[in-house]
Amino acid sequence: MDIPTRLPTLFLSHGSPMLALEDSPAGRFLDGLGQQLPWPRAIVIASAHFMTDRPMVGGHDRPHTVHDFGGFPEPLYRIQYPAPGLPRLAEEIRDRLADAGLEPRLRDNHGLDHGVWVPLRRMYPQADIPVVPLSVMPHGDARRHYAVGQALSSLRDEGVLVIGSGGFVHNLGDLDWGDRDAPMPSWAAEFADWMHRRLIAHDLPALLDWQARAPHAHRAHPTVEHLMPLFVALGAAGEAPTARGLHRSHEMGSLALDAFAFD
Repeated sequence: MDIPTRLPTLFLSHGSPMLALEDSPAGRFLDGLGQQLPWPRAIVIASAHFMTDRPMVGGHDRPHTVHDFGGFPEPLYRIQYPAPGLPRLAEEIRDRLADAGLEPRLRDNHGLDHGVWVPLRRMYPQADIPVVPLSVMPHGDARRHYAVGQALSSLRDEGVLVIGSGGFVHNLGDLDWGDRDAPMPSWAAEFADWMHRRLIAHDLPALLDWQARAPHAHRAHPTVEHLMPLFVALGAAGEAPTARGLHRSHEMGSLALDAFAFD
């Protein structure tokens, strides 16, 4: 029997849904990322757009593509990402989260929101790897999401790729909507630089207390759901992982599209 190759865990910034169609540095990065990784038998992806009050796992065997946005060009709504689900793995994840005392639930009719299918369409356009979506909790803190990841850490030894899909800096009210190439404002750069340094140093106490310690934390994330997938990925990497910055770019000023791998 083949022994699965140990996989890293990933944090990916998915940005605007237009990432699925547009040529951009972040899009080109994702186009090549899947080929750089060992081929996974399944993908578990915590999405900033799957928000619940407790951990929830999508268990549909054929999850539908959800176009959970408005006001974008019509071709975006025609995109389908027909990846299969894997109910057996979803049930296993629910059980692991339950054993960790996290009170999870299984949602057997849940589809794939754009935080899932936008990056995966560019990484794995053939859509033939089973995908299990995982929720984040907008009223939960970094520590709770890190615990969710910890409960799933052995999956990376079982051929499962764990991804957190969110945004490294995400404040829609501060974007320069008229200029995709607008320079990054100083407050966003200071927050992103602080997070980079803390991740590379694996300063877990500072990271778990990011809202109090990081500069401009509330402005960078007025609501926390787009940063919480990072802590799922960090927890799923196991004890004291090495953080590698994979990509760094931004759009519309402060929309930071950084990506990391944790080994």
